Amino acid sequence: MPIYQTAHYQVKESAVPKVLAAIETFVAYVTDHEPGTRMYSAWQQQDDPTKFVHLFIFEDEAAHQTHGASDAVRRFEEVYRPELVDGPVVFTDYQRVASNDPK
Repeated sequence: MPIYQTAHYQVKESAVPKVLAAIETFVAYVTDHEPGTRMYSAWQQQDDPTKFVHLFIFEDEAAHQTHGASDAVRRFEEVYRPELVDGPVVFTDYQRVASNDPK
């Protein structure tokens, strides 16, 4: 059963360029090495570029575990974690109700 998840966080303004570069590297890793991650999308808030949301769809719990255990996750965390403001990353799980995506 697919896992739908979001991650919300905010970083210091001075860290935005560094976090953006880390996101690019990280998403490229996910694309190339995590076939069980159906979708990984990172969004930056338009009216406050220090705020980010990441959207995930994992094929199943095994794919979710593979993602979470990767060295790439740890490297990404090493970049953004010291730059967080307003608390830690907030992860939220969802169930799909409706979509125009047939998958």
